[in-house]
Amino acid sequence: MTQAEAQDWIERFPGLQELESSARDLLRSRAKVVTLPAATTIFAPGAPAESFLLVLDGIVKVHQTSPGGREIVLYRVSGGESCIMTTACLLSEEVYGAEGTTETSVTAVALPKASFNELLALSPTFRRFVFSDYSHRITDILHLVEDVAFERMDKRLAEKLLEREAANGGLEMTHQDLAVELGSAREVISRQLKEFQRRGWIEMTRGHIAIADRAALEALAEEA
Repeated sequence: MTQAEAQDWIERFPGLQELESSARDLLRSRAKVVTLPAATTIFAPGAPAESFLLVLDGIVKVHQTSPGGREIVLYRVSGGESCIMTTACLLSEEVYGAEGTTETSVTAVALPKASFNELLALSPTFRRFVFSDYSHRITDILHLVEDVAFERMDKRLAEKLLEREAANGGLEMTHQDLAVELGSAREVISRQLKEFQRRGWIEMTRGHIAIADRAALEALAEEA
């Protein structure tokens, strides 16, 4: 991202383009554009939220680990989005219950907590932006809960393989990576992948999965 693009970051968020002039001035003066390398921990369980986060470029993964050590990806934040885990902690005055890490190099905007609260009180437009994005993300989380609770693992795995292959142009993922994505055990994922391979739907080498029969995976993913 160029310096000029960073300076015009407000225009990257449709919900902020109609900000009142006083709110826009406050946001420009208080917010800071930061760049973080991949594999950086942005927040961790038990830590307080210090800033409202808006991602300009790159991807942040938000994931949670159970007491037994099982991990699940809750959602990802990419360019033009905010992090609802941070928003929830700022609004509730509670600490983080999940971890946020950068999957890629990330350019983001950090608005200090005090300025976030000031803007919420000052600007109806900013309030709409915050709560609209929050409500959309909550819907995504509810869908994830429904999938984990009610969907068959073979269907969820087919959906995830197609989704990640489309997003990354390939599947450089281990069985453990997929287990984390789906909130399952590595052994369960390995058994299902071997079955997909037996049917000729995928081909596997160490750390890599190739889709061999996209139509079959799409048919499974679309089953009711």
